[in-house]
Amino acid sequence: MAEKPDKIIYSMVGVSKYYDKKAVLKDIYLSYFYGAKIGVLGLNGSGKSSLLRILAGLDQDFRGETVLSPGHTIGLLEQEPKLDESKTVREVVEEGLPETMAALKEYNAINEKFSEPMSDAEMNALVEKQAKAQEKIEALDAWDVDSRLEMAMDALGCPEGATPVKIISGGEKRRVALCRLLLQKPDILLLDEPTNHLDAESVAWLEHHLREYKGTVIAVTHDRYFLDNVAGWILELDRGQGIPWKGNYSSWLEQKADRLRVEEKAESDRQKTLKRELEWVRMSPHGRQAKSKARITAYENLLDEGRETLSKDLEIFIPPGPRLGSLVIEANNISKAYGDKVLMDNLSFSLPPGGIVGIIGPNGAGKSTLFKMITGTEKPDTGNFKVGETVKLAYSDQSRSSLEAGKNVWEVISGGADTVRLGKLEVNSRAYVARFNFTGQDQQKKVSELSGGERNRVHLAVMLKEGGNVLLLDEPTNDLDVNTLRALEDALENFGGCAVVISHDRWFLDRIATHILAFEGDSSVVWFEGNFSAYEENKRERLGAAAEVPHRIKYKKLTRP
Repeated sequence: MAEKPDKIIYSMVGVSKYYDKKAVLKDIYLSYFYGAKIGVLGLNGSGKSSLLRILAGLDQDFRGETVLSPGHTIGLLEQEPKLDESKTVREVVEEGLPETMAALKEYNAINEKFSEPMSDAEMNALVEKQAKAQEKIEALDAWDVDSRLEMAMDALGCPEGATPVKIISGGEKRRVALCRLLLQKPDILLLDEPTNHLDAESVAWLEHHLREYKGTVIAVTHDRYFLDNVAGWILELDRGQGIPWKGNYSSWLEQKADRLRVEEKAESDRQKTLKRELEWVRMSPHGRQAKSKARITAYENLLDEGRETLSKDLEIFIPPGPRLGSLVIEANNISKAYGDKVLMDNLSFSLPPGGIVGIIGPNGAGKSTLFKMITGTEKPDTGNFKVGETVKLAYSDQSRSSLEAGKNVWEVISGGADTVRLGKLEVNSRAYVARFNFTGQDQQKKVSELSGGERNRVHLAVMLKEGGNVLLLDEPTNDLDVNTLRALEDALENFGGCAVVISHDRWFLDRIATHILAFEGDSSVVWFEGNFSAYEENKRERLGAAAEVPHRIKYKKLTRP
């Protein structure tokens, strides 16, 4: 439905939402314009997903009133979408175009009738029926629907159309559900973490698509480049309040720092963390790249004992671990295949002391397999890894499965002790747990009750106090709120060791990475010195227009002697 961009199409009137008598949303009065692009920010547990479910009409258990302008439609992408497991991927995607698919089905059924014997009158009636069906298809612009569906599925990295839904992963289900929703074109598009499980090219495609989207977009996301590139408004959920800001993420960051200065007379750790991100935002691209390169030459400074005083300023502090020698991790001519798919072929690189490597690429490209080979749980088919004698690895995997379900958050992180040792520092264990946004009663939550984001924070808190000097982090940014992400970036920037980080978060990689290891498809893995933006510029120079086009990952076929 075409509308004027300044028309209000949805209003929340005094909306409050309670969980166990605790107000998650408090007396919210907000109106949403048609065509507005809104990014929703807030801590984990601040009510972001609840807000979307209320807006979508799925949650009626709230106080207040919501008013949707008549004749408008709403569509929601949930974090764990429910798909019909009896269907194929293509059949689920086609659900996004029910009228178009029905018109094509009717047209094909009419054409099949022509092969049957019939009278002249029946033939004339059928020809007339075919002409009407043809007009309908032309009105729906449906003749090229196959290529449009395939293009959308390819851009979002969906599995092949014939793949049964029951065998695809959770991340693949989200991509299929997103593809279906975008094809539906609702007037209000509600997206809960839309960039999770998408690689950088697919995110860039989605950003472009949403910028051009005629309707209203309301997206809960921790992807700050996405918030910068798409959002014209930021809605911050803070202690139950909904605080709107006209502008993108970078401009919101400026006013948030000003607001905190007024609210908090003494400069808090949160203010200092915000200030450091603001300093980075204000740097030129050249300045950002120079900063990442300077980290390598400043490795000795990162080890200085005096830097441990930084722990007082940092929300998250990572103790440095033993001093690294000149050999950290070296890959020599590594090749690895699964079945007849070659994941990587003849890969070589050397990680310098102080280096932070961002590993990027589509799901299934071989990123987690690389970690397993570094830790020795899997072997390369050819080539070898050399890990320095001084290296002490600390490894966080995607599954977060090593947490004991029966224990509470504080017990798992602290081991039940009153203090936690961080290098040469000893800190109160409750205070350490609070640095990962577990305060008050949240520290008593059982692991079995935690959300994905909460489990991720517990796992990080356990791993980061181990005293490793080389951190292997597999998707550490998944499900983290922006505050925790910002604190983790600060911690890694000031860490006196190395880190190898698998992540799709471009802002995160721009702030911390000194090198990029990119799985680019066709079993090609590129080692690049510089941050994510510098790598992207290099990729465009190497590949031209092809660098901008997202597509499903392809592999070399293994040829056996």
